[in-house]
Amino acid sequence: MIRINLLGSAKAKAKKSAAISMPSFEFGNLGGPVVQVVAVLLIAGALNFGYWYQLDREKKAIEVQARLAEQKNRELADIKVRYLDRQKQADAYKRRVDVIDQLRANQTGPVNLLAMIGDTVNNTEAVWLNSMQDEGANVAIDGMALSSDAVANLISNLQKTGYFRNVEIKESFQDDSVKDMQAFQFTLTCEKAKS
Repeated sequence: MIRINLLGSAKAKAKKSAAISMPSFEFGNLGGPVVQVVAVLLIAGALNFGYWYQLDREKKAIEVQARLAEQKNRELADIKVRYLDRQKQADAYKRRVDVIDQLRANQTGPVNLLAMIGDTVNNTEAVWLNSMQDEGANVAIDGMALSSDAVANLISNLQKTGYFRNVEIKESFQDDSVKDMQAFQFTLTCEKAKS
């Protein structure tokens, strides 16, 4: 028969002490269910406080960023107001310059027209002008020529200037009041080209 000593003997204790013993922890009962509930509540409260602390830090960082953004927005609003004022000043200046340029162009327009017609008549032989009227889009010319060919040459020369889109003869007749030579009275209508 085999005997097993369940109580332990001195020999068994001696053998155990020779082996390396590992520390062991025993929690036991931990004070019951109330202590366990309190421990769980403390752990949950600590986790909740950590989460709240993280959210509070994010809230403060967002507030700082919002203040900086509002400050930047006010600075940009001031810059925008100054820009719009300068833009209005620039537009007003441009309108003034455009009006001055238009007045200058209108001032020299009749001078250019007279100079061009004067040069054209001077380069056409046997033609004289009696009157010229600038009627906006058209120019009416009354004159006298020694022949009908001279009138045709004047029409051709006026068309070559490029200043007129269309040159038409309104009437041409021989003037009987001039006794010493042959003279033709003519009236031309010249339509200005768009510039």
